[in-house]
This record gives sequence, structure tokens and C-alpha cells, in this order.
Amino acid sequence: MERMKAVIFDLDGTIGNTLPLCIKSFKNSIEPLLGRSVSEKEIVATFGRSEEGTIMALVPNDYEKGIADYLHHYKQLHEMCPAPFDGIIELLNELIQKEVRLAMVTGKGKYSTEISLEKFDIDNHFEIVETGHAIGDRKTEGIKSVLDFFNIINKDEVIYVGDSPSDILVCKEVGIPIAAAAWADTADPEKLMELGPEQIFYTINDFSEWLGTKILD
Repeated sequence: MERMKAVIFDLDGTIGNTLPLCIKSFKNSIEPLLGRSVSEKEIVATFGRSEEGTIMALVPNDYEKGIADYLHHYKQLHEMCPAPFDGIIELLNELIQKEVRLAMVTGKGKYSTEISLEKFDIDNHFEIVETGHAIGDRKTEGIKSVLDFFNIINKDEVIYVGDSPSDILVCKEVGIPIAAAAWADTADPEKLMELGPEQIFYTINDFSEWLGTKILD
């Protein structure tokens, strides 16, 4: 493998355990508008799109209020996830020190992404951040934008780090390797393995050590 020049990170379930926060914020914002309880399954079924897409799917008649309420709850409830996973900040700092370029491609919306990056105090760690879209998954487009921005031609010089099965499919479509992040409680390692990622890691420490072997000092 060539010297790794860039690492592209997902956010939810990869940088931090933010998925329970997302679910709680959706329930708090959507249920009063619908006048009924909303199951986690209903919410998760809309994932792939940004939060705006979830609100559009579940409360289309109250879209503007739904978005405003979601972002309010997401910010207020962020103490559910006050910091990234242990070891993430140290890993990001080490990569920056070794002049590895960092990007983020997430399905989250722009505003919730900004909230989390600021809360985690890592809003200046990524050279480029590509966020999601209300009408569908745009991770493929986001990764391609990062490759163009970094001017990476040899796709073995970059790796994506993500926790969902769809991340693996996207990376196969784009033609870059993926390190499947199975360290969150919300990850499903069996589903990840079924799709044949180049690598799978169950701890951030193991990922950090492996990554260290791919980067020349």
C-alpha cells in the first residue's frame, strides 16, 4: 500500500455515540406534532437522508417546525454524548501531526453536524466536511468531492471509516477501501462482515495501531 495520505471519517457511531441522541431528538420533536409515539424502527427506516429528510418523511405538514424543534432538542440533549469515543481526539491529532489529511463525509445535516463538531471541540480538525441531503443519500457524491478536493488519484492512498453497512456499499461504488467501525454499541458487526469490508475494527485502539502501520513517520 502507498503511504496513506487521507482519512475520511463518518460521524454518527464512528466519531461519537450520537445515534441515541439523534433518536431521542427525533422523538421529542416529531411526537408532539403527530400526537402519537414514534418507534425507533420508524425513525431508522428513514435514515440515509439527512435529518431534514427524516422530518420531511414523518411530518411533512409541519416540516419547518419539525426541523427547528429537532435542532433545538439535538443541541439541548447533546450532554447525552458530551465527548467523542475515547481515543478519537488523540487519533485525529496524531494524524494531523503526521500530515495526513482529514475529511468528514456524513449523512447528517449541515446544522446538526456543526453542533456535534463544536460540542466535541473538533470543528477545526477536518479540511473539508460533506454533509447529507434531505432527498437521499449523497455519501457517494460527498466522497468524490473529497477525493477531488485532496486531488487523490490513487485510491489506495485514502480510507473511509464508517459504521453502517451502507458505508461499505458506497465505498465499493467509489472504489476506495473502508475500515468498518464496529466499536459503537449501535454497530452490527455481522452485517458489516457480510459485505466484505477491507478491514473491520472492534476498538479504536486497534484501528489506531493498524493505521499507524500505513503511515510513514
